[in-house]
Amino acid sequence: MNEDQFKGKWKQIKGDFKKKYGKITDDEYAEAEGNMDKLAGKMQERYGKSKEEVKKEIDNW
Repeated sequence: MNEDQFKGKWKQIKGDFKKKYGKITDDEYAEAEGNMDKLAGKMQERYGKSKEEVKKEIDNW
């Protein structure tokens, strides 16, 4: 996968995520971009889900 393909895929994931979790902001995305553990932590913090629930949702994308 080249860099353009990766960026396109990331934008798709980001868009899907925004549809599902509208409370997460672009700033939080920028902070978490490229680091799924940090993104999962933000989801846990914001939505009060367990680490396992969040990881499962991310894996299903």
